[in-house]
Amino acid sequence: MAVYTDISEEELGAFLRQYAVGGLLSYKGIAEGTENSNYLLHTTAGAFILTLYERRVERADLPFFLGLMEHLAKKGVSCPQPVARRDGGIIGELAGRPAALITFLEGMWMRRPTVQHCHAVGKALAGLHRAAADFPLRRANALDPEGWQRLWDGTRARADEVEPGLAREVEADFAAVEHGWPKDLPSGVIHADLFPDNVFFLGGEVSGLIDFYFACNDLLAYDIATCLNAWCFEKDISYNITKGGALLAGYQSVRPLEQAEIDALPLLARGSALRFMLTRLHDWLTIPDGALVKKRDPMEYLRRLRFHRQVEAASEYGVVVA
Repeated sequence: MAVYTDISEEELGAFLRQYAVGGLLSYKGIAEGTENSNYLLHTTAGAFILTLYERRVERADLPFFLGLMEHLAKKGVSCPQPVARRDGGIIGELAGRPAALITFLEGMWMRRPTVQHCHAVGKALAGLHRAAADFPLRRANALDPEGWQRLWDGTRARADEVEPGLAREVEADFAAVEHGWPKDLPSGVIHADLFPDNVFFLGGEVSGLIDFYFACNDLLAYDIATCLNAWCFEKDISYNITKGGALLAGYQSVRPLEQAEIDALPLLARGSALRFMLTRLHDWLTIPDGALVKKRDPMEYLRRLRFHRQVEAASEYGVVVA
């Protein structure tokens, strides 16, 4: 979440009159994240999240994202829901941007996830994969290996500003991905961005999943690899195999992995680290000054990437095969 587009109280009031959500009491921008402009609203009917879609989000993709949230909720997955306008629509416009009003989800995200949190998020991810299996809409992953290459093409020339020798180093990762990226593993709808700040907890239990704006159809095991990157490294970027084992065990308690998925984890984790390093690198170099956005350090994912290059077997991530 972030704020790129400022809105006035008058604009927001006119927008909210399209909804049966009462009168506006307060609103404030949310600085976390990097994709859309987000505001926390309080009205006489309760709390809501207002999202203005910009940057990488295409308007044509909004029915997939918002429809997926509705579908998952019907299947028992706790996630925010789009609020319908008085005319029945769920996609509006505000300040020249597509916009939607989303229900507020109670809970807090874990800044220091424990082993128990990792086990819980593994179960939640597998539950999402199961629940989305019959979602009828499809969306290609815009940030698949070809998308990474496009990002790299736009940042390669300046990469060494962040780390001397980075351009040469990353080329080897692209070569490995191009040579070995799996094509025939189980696939379906994935979240693709299930970082700790997108999972809410209450009393030690997952209370909900948020931010589905990278969701797409891709390899299910790639989603697991992204979670290993996001949840199982410590502040010093050392990999915590106990957390990794817990996350994988939680996942497999709901959806057992095929052996081919397990074998692919080292390359999938390497690719996932490359993907997030590249988007952070792109934003680090291109986000304009003055936007209420917290830039994320690409070096955090470069260091993860260097770890994955040395992994020889999935057992090094803590996976246990029954």
